[in-house]
Amino acid sequence: MGTAGLLMIALTACGGGDRPANASPTGGKAAPPARTTPQPTPSQAAARTPAQSAVQAVLSKMSVQEKVGQLFMPVLYGTAADTVSGENQARYGAQTPAKVIAKYHLGGVILFPHNIKTIGQVVGLTNGLQRAAEDVPLLVGTDQENGLVSRMAALMTDFPGASEIGATKDPELSRAVARATGLELRALGVNLDFAPVADVNVNPKNPVIGPRAFGADPRRVATMVAAAVKGFGEAKVGATAKHFPGHGDTDVDSHSGLPVIKHTKAEWEKIDAPPFKAAIEAGVDAVMSAHIVFPKLDSSGDPATLSKPILTGLLRERLGFDGVISTDALNMDGVRKKYNDGEIAVRAVLAGADLLLMPNDLPRAYQAVLSAVKSGRISERRLDQSVTRLLTLKQHRGLLTEARAASATEAARVLRSAEHRRLAAKVAREAR
Repeated sequence: MGTAGLLMIALTACGGGDRPANASPTGGKAAPPARTTPQPTPSQAAARTPAQSAVQAVLSKMSVQEKVGQLFMPVLYGTAADTVSGENQARYGAQTPAKVIAKYHLGGVILFPHNIKTIGQVVGLTNGLQRAAEDVPLLVGTDQENGLVSRMAALMTDFPGASEIGATKDPELSRAVARATGLELRALGVNLDFAPVADVNVNPKNPVIGPRAFGADPRRVATMVAAAVKGFGEAKVGATAKHFPGHGDTDVDSHSGLPVIKHTKAEWEKIDAPPFKAAIEAGVDAVMSAHIVFPKLDSSGDPATLSKPILTGLLRERLGFDGVISTDALNMDGVRKKYNDGEIAVRAVLAGADLLLMPNDLPRAYQAVLSAVKSGRISERRLDQSVTRLLTLKQHRGLLTEARAASATEAARVLRSAEHRRLAAKVAREAR
């Protein structure tokens, strides 16, 4: 991949020597650590649902290295699981996507346009990635918001973006587009979409959100976001509301800078919070953090991604969200102003994040989190909380022990179907 391609990844999104796929990132064979997951009392075990018991059964068999690996979702290079790539070697110390997955016990992978060629090729890629996973299938994610941010645009129906859907004032269209988008993604083997955008675009100078949002009215955005979450759920694809606590009122792009939002707590409650509350009530699978400073919510100067008052205090405790908290891409400048790539990953976990998306230096970030667990800086209980949430999401989406294989024939039938093209045209008409 050329320099321009790498810069494109960096604007949304390291290396070491070659080692065997089953080696630890610090060299040598990874010694299986003791299984330290606390055993439940008989009364606790009896109170669990079958799904919870299944998750705990998987968790109890995982090593600390495997648990740490579940937290990470990097971008990999290649159009097949066995593609040999210098980028993979340079960044991760393993030549193929399959070997990177095995080396770091990855919990997920995110796809970008450089991974996308044809329907059959993507189906082969996602099936191959799942085969490379060890005992727990992968979350295979992408940013398919439709409109401006559409990583799968080369293959999927060209649906209007959120601003056009918002202009229709019809939440059923939001639900229908999300459902159709989810069905197309699922047919390709993608099971997690980093959508819908839940930001309220109240700043006309916003360089990063703009038409990606459903609009500037918090109530309308909340209604559209909730409908989209339900649509993704009907398609059996995970939905992610982003970017918490709200990226709508900024004139700085967090890919290249660190925005500061000056809303008071009362303004946050009125403007930014409603779409996230609506998403949670609708059963959203994940919420993505924003690399923004929000002084009235946390005076530390750290971005929300690294803020315990925001991720744990607001999102977990105040809004009651117990699903997966994903960071935005950890290679963005907005989160890399104060700390190195290892410290960023550790601080994100301590703040409350579960899914560490696109670390700038995966080997360093992985080792930092692993070392923090071994030293006690990140407690094993805290690690288990995140892994349990990730496994619960996989259980909910049918991925806990075996991933459904995608079919190229089925994908060809679903993608850009006449029904979906008619829906896209209807939204465009209604938005006028």
